[in-house]
Parts: sequence; structure tokens; C-alpha cells
Amino acid sequence: MVATTDITTADGTVRGLRGRRVSRWRSIPFAAPPVGELRFRAPQPVQPWRGVRDATQFGFAAMQHRNGARIGPRTQQPTGEDCLTLNVTVPNEPAAGPRPVMVFIHGGGYFIGTSALGLYSGARLAVRGDVIVVSINYRLGAFGYVDFSEYSTPANAFDSNLGLRDQVAALEWVRRNIAAFGGDPGNVTIFGESAGAHAVLALFATPAAAGLFHRGISQSPPADWASSPADAKLFAQRCVTELGATATTAAERLRTASANDIRRAVDRAINRILHDQPGLFPGAPLVDGEYLPLSPIDAFASGAAHRVPLIIGTNQDEATLFTRFDDTLPTTPERIHWLLRQSGADAESRVTAAYPGYPSPKAAVRVGGDFTFWRPSLQVMESHSRYAPTYAYRFDFAPRAIQLAGFGATHALDLLPVFGATDTPIGRAMTIAGGQRGLRAVTRQFMDNWLAFARTGSPLPSWPAYTEDRRATWIIDYPPHVAYDPDKTKRLAWQGVRIPALT
Repeated sequence: MVATTDITTADGTVRGLRGRRVSRWRSIPFAAPPVGELRFRAPQPVQPWRGVRDATQFGFAAMQHRNGARIGPRTQQPTGEDCLTLNVTVPNEPAAGPRPVMVFIHGGGYFIGTSALGLYSGARLAVRGDVIVVSINYRLGAFGYVDFSEYSTPANAFDSNLGLRDQVAALEWVRRNIAAFGGDPGNVTIFGESAGAHAVLALFATPAAAGLFHRGISQSPPADWASSPADAKLFAQRCVTELGATATTAAERLRTASANDIRRAVDRAINRILHDQPGLFPGAPLVDGEYLPLSPIDAFASGAAHRVPLIIGTNQDEATLFTRFDDTLPTTPERIHWLLRQSGADAESRVTAAYPGYPSPKAAVRVGGDFTFWRPSLQVMESHSRYAPTYAYRFDFAPRAIQLAGFGATHALDLLPVFGATDTPIGRAMTIAGGQRGLRAVTRQFMDNWLAFARTGSPLPSWPAYTEDRRATWIIDYPPHVAYDPDKTKRLAWQGVRIPALT
């Protein structure tokens, strides 16, 4: 017989599963379903329920291509607009007091992904660190990161920054309810990878998120993603055109079209932009001057970002994953030429000279990864270190099988050690050619530093803070070490390079 456990939240009682080491609640609603009249509207409060709500099974992932919601080799989570839910994992051992809370925001470019991935439950992280792990869904792509507000009418109003607003609503739920699960609402760490890492930085720049979290961890963020009002307007126009609507018919079409029709139209618009303008991604939070007053990069530079501790870093070989599965980054000389000429006549020669062997394929891939992830992360490290404790890292380790496959320390590889997946089937497969001892050591580095940070606001003492004068960077490898201003020549070469505007 499956053991269950009930918790009463502010909205009603939820029934979860009690396992051997942890208890889990799945797909708890943190906002009303954004369907019908609430499509393209800011998240609204949950309607309280009577009785016990089942939270033993996952509901819907956010609307996306079904392959994006894959949660197993042959398993895909159903997708739907009714997706504003979160999951809670709690250690079963009694706690001496309220537990720290770690809220994970999944990646996927803001258009795919789900919190239902087994890795994201954080069970091993929760047990090792005696913390509560929360993983959240938020609206993606067409329903979360396109600003259709210019098409609003008295009968059909549309809001902007919906995905970002969803993330704030989830954190508000944590503040109201996590104490019922034994968590400390005054000790919340947000962490995420890729687009989820960018979401962490966007929340740092969002006034409505003030006080809802107390530290953040940003793993491989494309940190300078942001949509200007002009870019957002042009992108929305292209999406409406793909949907077969005009300015006068857009509101009704957006309200009545099927979710899949809207999703497919926006995916087509995104794919055309990624093909025509490598390095630009249009589906990002909108700098609207109100909900998001400044882009994350500008908020950090001006000191307007929330002044709480931050861990931020990237992987040594970020872009190799994309060349195999998702060719959207500027990783060829042709794409790099187009991109860098947008930043001035000498940008291309200056940057490429810093990469020995360029234009070889390997060097070009490194340029594309550094442009997308490392270059803007440096700006955040520099800026935030002036105002709050900041800790920088670079992840260099890759088991031999991953190296032989040509990936190295690629994008998203860090998720496995962070969540303690060394002894899972995928962890064992990665070390089939050796490297198990190294992977275990790297896993301890990640987990213990992340947990120390979540508990105290500082990683372990061996990791010094980042400052502009020393630029101390924790190199996560086997063995680990601290480097000071690693890849200085490349860092200087990237100065002044920016993402171009949408055309």
C-alpha cells in the first residue's frame, strides 16, 4: 500500500506521497488556471478548495512541443494551459527547526521544459542538506514570453511578462505556505539553469520579487537576454502574422484559437528569427519600465538588482551540446561574422584573435558558447560584486565517456552533480569509460557548496568571493582549484560586444 501524507495550505489540504527518505507533493496549484478569460493575463489567486486535493500525480506541463516535456526515454508529460503548479520535496527525518528552502526554476530557452523531470525533485539534495526543494512550472513560449498587450481590446485584455509574473506568484506561494511543510519562508534560495538561470537574474531585477528570496544561484545564464519594447512589438507582430491574423483580428484570434495553433505559430516565428539572426533570442522578459523596469544586465550594473548573495557561473564547453541537438547558437564562422559585425568594425578581429585556431570548428563552437553564456555572466559578476557577496565558478569536469563523445563540460551537464545523480543510470552511463571517482568528488563539490550557500549565504570557506580586483573563480574539477581572472585575454576581447536588436 502506498503511504500518503496530508498538509494543509492556505488554499486547502493537499495529499502527497511518503517515501522511504522523502515526502513529495506534486502539481500543487500556486495560481488559478490561466485559461479562458485568463489566457494571456497576469496570474490570479487560487480558488480555495474543500476536502483533500490529490497531489500524488503530475498534472500538465506548460504548452510546448511535446518533445520538450519529455520526462523519460519514452515518456512525455501531457501539456496544457492549466500548468501553474509546483512540487515540494521534504526530508522525512525530523528537523531541529524550520528548514532552508531551495526553489528550482527549470531551463529550456523559455519555450520548453517541465518541473516534472525526476532529477528536479531534488530528493538527494533535500536529504543531504536537510532542506526543502520546490520546483516550479511557469508559462512558456507563446503563453509566457510574447507581449501581445498592444492587441488588447476592452473585451480582450492581455498582460505582459507572464512567465516572469508566474515565477513571482510561485515565490509568493512559498512565502505563504512553506512553513506548513516545515520550511523557513525567511530563508529561500532560488536556483536555476540556462533559461532558469536567466530567470533567477530577472527576479533579482524585478521589484515585485523583493523579499521573496534571500539568495540566488544562476547556472549558465544567457544573462543579457531581454526584450526592448521595440523588439517585443516586432516579435508579437510576426507571431500574429504566423497565426493568420491582422491587427484588427488579433485579439479575437488570440482568445479563441486553440492553444496548439498559437504555440505552433509562435514556434515558427522564433525559428525564423534564430535562423536569420544568430545570437538573438526574442522570447525573453520584456523591459516594460514597470514590472521589469530595467534589463537584468542594466539592473545589476546600476545597483538596482536586489542586493542579496549570488552564485553565478558557466561551463567550459557550453555550446557543444547545441551543435548536436539544437543548432541555434552562433557556432560557425558565418554566424559569428554576422553577429560580431553588429558590435563594431573591430569586434570580430578582436574576439576571434583571442581564440587560438579560429576559424576551426572547435574554436568557433567555443566562441559561440562564450558569447551566449560566459560573456554576459562576467558582466553580472563584476556588477553585483560591488553591492552584494558574489561567488563565481567555472565547471570544467567531464567524465571520459563525455569527452570521447566530443562534449566536454557542456551545457546542462552540471545539473547531474548538483542534484546528486552520480549513482543513477545516467550517472553510471557517463562513467562507463572511467571517471566515477571524479564525478563523485565533483558532485560533493556542487552539492555541499550549494547547500552551504542555501543555509548561510556563503559557500564553503575554500571558495573566495569574487571582486573586480582579483576575480577569484572556483574551478569545479577533479581536483578543484581557485583561478584569478581566468581567460583574461578573452574577457577583455569581449568588452563592448552586445546582442543585436531584432530587425
